[in-house]
Amino acid sequence: MKKKIFLMLTTMIFSVNIYADWNGYDWNTGNYVDIQSGSNVDVGQDIEIYDWDSGSYSDVEVTSINSTGYGAEVEVYDYSSGEYRTLDMD
Repeated sequence: MKKKIFLMLTTMIFSVNIYADWNGYDWNTGNYVDIQSGSNVDVGQDIEIYDWDSGSYSDVEVTSINSTGYGAEVEVYDYSSGEYRTLDMD
């Protein structure tokens, strides 16, 4: 019984985190960004990010992911600007 409750609670906790936006900071533009929920953030994947300063979405390709002590540093290639961007995600 305890095992079943533990599994149910674990599933609920992880399902909440999976669907939450991922907040971060773009060092190239100096703006705060969100990676939208449901995005498969993995090297080689195209994802959509939201830039809070411009109020717009950008389609980018994930080129690298490095874990940090508090989140991850995600490097992406922005198709619209033709530039690489470094995102520090919490």
